[in-house]
Amino acid sequence: MDVPPPTWCSGCRMQRRMAFRNERTIYKRKCDLCGKEKVSIYNKEAPYKIYCYDCFYTDAWDQFASGKEYDFSRPFFEQYMELVLRAPKLGLQASHDLVNSEYGNHFAAAKDCYLIFASVNNEECLYCNYVSYSKGVVDGLRVFKSEFCFESVDCRNCSNLKFSQQCQDSLDGYFLYNCKGCSNCFMCSNLVRKNYCIRNMQYTKEEYEKTISELGLGSNASIEKPLREFEELKKKTLKRAVEGFNQVNSTGNYLTNTKNCKNCFDVSSGEDCAYVIYGNEVKDTMDAYAAYPKTELCYEVVGAGAPAYNAKFCYLPWTGSDLTYCINCLSNSHNCFGCNHLRDAQYCILNKQYTKEEYEALVPRIRKHMEEMPYVDKKGRVYKYGEFFPIELSPFAYNETIAQQYLPLKEEEAISSGYRWFRTDKKDYKVTKGPEELPDDIKDVNESILNEVVGCSHDQNCSHQCTGAFKIVPQELEFYKRFNLPLPRLCPNCRHYRRLAERNPLKLWHRTCQCGGAKSENGVYSNTASHQHGAGKCPNEFETSYAPDRPEIVYCEQCYQSEVV
Repeated sequence: MDVPPPTWCSGCRMQRRMAFRNERTIYKRKCDLCGKEKVSIYNKEAPYKIYCYDCFYTDAWDQFASGKEYDFSRPFFEQYMELVLRAPKLGLQASHDLVNSEYGNHFAAAKDCYLIFASVNNEECLYCNYVSYSKGVVDGLRVFKSEFCFESVDCRNCSNLKFSQQCQDSLDGYFLYNCKGCSNCFMCSNLVRKNYCIRNMQYTKEEYEKTISELGLGSNASIEKPLREFEELKKKTLKRAVEGFNQVNSTGNYLTNTKNCKNCFDVSSGEDCAYVIYGNEVKDTMDAYAAYPKTELCYEVVGAGAPAYNAKFCYLPWTGSDLTYCINCLSNSHNCFGCNHLRDAQYCILNKQYTKEEYEALVPRIRKHMEEMPYVDKKGRVYKYGEFFPIELSPFAYNETIAQQYLPLKEEEAISSGYRWFRTDKKDYKVTKGPEELPDDIKDVNESILNEVVGCSHDQNCSHQCTGAFKIVPQELEFYKRFNLPLPRLCPNCRHYRRLAERNPLKLWHRTCQCGGAKSENGVYSNTASHQHGAGKCPNEFETSYAPDRPEIVYCEQCYQSEVV
């Protein structure tokens, strides 16, 4: 990569990158070119010129008008900061193929979707993050090729699952954890190819249907008890050290078909990577978030792919190559250095066009200048060539970005660390229906609820960016009615943070297998099969995202496979 080694630890590098990605915070703001009010990731106080999608991808403006010659008497990042203020911004990270799906961000190919983020190829999905190739998913996180699922996390190829996590190829179930090829099951875990089971016990079809109908799952009061039981079930359920399969010399979690990947999370088809979070078809890449398909030879990047090659210190180097210190250089941009919001551009520096020969002669001089005249931020941190953008260059406040989701800070903590904080205007919502006033059973709900402003149970007394109030939209009510589900009592933000808490942190601990022989070390779980290590304690060690002080029982891959096949 021809870069110096990092001077920040991997955790701080991750936090710095995350502070540049606004994924879920959207506003209404007028396009500065056509004047139409649009959904935007930039708040009204952000000092930028914002263009909507239709205006940004036209020739109605000159994208090189913001360009200036490089000034060798001033630090590079100081000049880049001025460019960020000059160059018009794409107001929303979305594609043109959206049908009746105005509200979302970092999404594409959506039809009749509402408040979905970082998702692609979906229909009739609501309140989702990282949901792809799915239909009718409501309140989902990391759901793939599934339909009609509700409050589901890390589910794949599933249909009609409710309140379930980490399931594959399953349908028609409630409160399932790590079930594969199952149907018509309730409150079960670690089952494979089972039907009509309740609490991992076999029932007949008639017994199962009678028991489920008596539970009254359309009632909020009736569903609270199984929700609490499900949380206890997950604590006592046997866990594997690393989720996924076909991991060769790799560490992290949720790894599928990986080879030589270190400290990676949610990566599939990855090879020779380190510190990559959310990646697919990624190779020879280090320090990346959201590296999607065909990302290769990239370092310190966010939102790369489709494809991206040889990108360094970039945010959204999308379908481009040989990009350095670029933000939102899109649509086949190549050989650009220090550019901001360009499309189909080549051989540009600070948004100014050069010839190939001029570009190749100037870039080495700028790199040397960055070493000799580094940028020093307000906290006294020094930025030379080889560091990602200084925090001060992020166009977003800390609490507008995914950094707040994964590494939450209080306002004073963020500011003292050099981040900005956005204080939203006090919303003048007049709550017309408190959460305690909602009908308990969905059978008692009529369309008048669509006119109500519902108060969130958290009432902004949480750290989940609670909106305090929310509305039920028609498509959402139809879903609850169809699948006999009670109305939510929390706003979409609080529900999202609750799902996030179901997943392990982006961190690893060195541990030993908790298989003690006939039972787990704590005696809670009794083994059902003989293991390769015999009657004594398993000696295997591993890296896992389960902290040592957590209550879950964590087995190595060999012991886990002996128990769950």
